[in-house]
Amino acid sequence: MYEPTRKRRRFDDDIPVRRGRIDLSTLDERAGEDADGPSEGDRWSTWDGARHGPEPRPDWVVTDHAAVDTELGTVKSGKEADVGLLERAVPGTGRRAVMAVKRYRTAEHRMFHRDAGYQEGRRVRRSRETRAMAHRTAFGRDLLAGQWADAEFAALSLLWSHGVAVPYPVQCSGTELLMEFVGDPDGTAAPRLDRCRPDAAQLCDLWHQLVDAVLGLARHGLTHGDLSAYNVLVHRDRLVLIDLPQVVDVVGNPQGPDFLARDVRRIGGWFVARGLPPEVGGPDELLAELRRALGMGGVTA
Repeated sequence: MYEPTRKRRRFDDDIPVRRGRIDLSTLDERAGEDADGPSEGDRWSTWDGARHGPEPRPDWVVTDHAAVDTELGTVKSGKEADVGLLERAVPGTGRRAVMAVKRYRTAEHRMFHRDAGYQEGRRVRRSRETRAMAHRTAFGRDLLAGQWADAEFAALSLLWSHGVAVPYPVQCSGTELLMEFVGDPDGTAAPRLDRCRPDAAQLCDLWHQLVDAVLGLARHGLTHGDLSAYNVLVHRDRLVLIDLPQVVDVVGNPQGPDFLARDVRRIGGWFVARGLPPEVGGPDELLAELRRALGMGGVTA
């Protein structure tokens, strides 16, 4: 009597099939891990394929192909982006760096509250994209997310290259931006300026550092656009400007002079409230100096 040969079990016999095709999304679940992922860490380094920061790069930047990235937790969650810590290391070596990672939210999880005035002068070539961003469609919000990431990366690259006190931009890929972590090696972030209580001498020193930083922006025709004591870090007496996706072209943006005056009024007011001596300077003097650097007439804040 004929006895059919027993069918050999295939490796994919228990993988679900969708309309005649294997559902490959279950492969990683069956294996318990990503077959192509690193043996340690959360992912392979994303250095390849990303846009890189300006040269010469700081020595701490890890560019090795064998590096892996490990998420160390969230530092700050916002309406438009989340900021966390990420370690990039080469297994088996002492090569490692802790960086800040900023991820702009996807369309379904994000609601941009940035004022439309920031967008003046930032135009895309295709009218379909311009309309999508103006109407805040899902596609338009995704475009905006990429535009904010691109704008911040470009601003950091320009300013860092010219010695302005900003974090070094390591790389940008899509809506993810990796940059220098301003803080201690153990992951302790530098405090924001609003949390600092400097004495008289420290206050004067920080003011002079601030003047140097905002003049650095002005020399390139820029102002921060959202400058306040919440967007300035102080690490071991060093002042660092952060959060620059909305950086404004003061001349090219019709509202640029207003953004400039608002930046000076906010940050200058903080220093005045903390007792900045009038002979050291103040908002009015700073605004006049910035307008001269920009080739504009002098007005008060």
